Amino acid sequence: MKIIEMKLAGHMKKGDVPRHFATIHRIPGQAMITVKLISCDGERTHQVKADDEGDVFSMAEILQECLDGCRGTNSMVHDYYRLLQHFMD
Repeated sequence: MKIIEMKLAGHMKKGDVPRHFATIHRIPGQAMITVKLISCDGERTHQVKADDEGDVFSMAEILQECLDGCRGTNSMVHDYYRLLQHFMD
């Protein structure tokens, strides 16, 4: 099994709607992972090297802060890093 796309919703309070979303995908055979961050203010697209652990970890930091709404602890960032590892080489 190979994961090629994942959609995430940001942190939300009970009964509320998330304000931030992310779509992560990688086309098989491509060298880059595409991460799209979506919010009320628009969307930003990031290209991440699938074989670069530092680049992927940096993207995990950005994802965590965007979706959780605050700068997180190392373990919080690692939760997102583990998700992104599904798309790595």
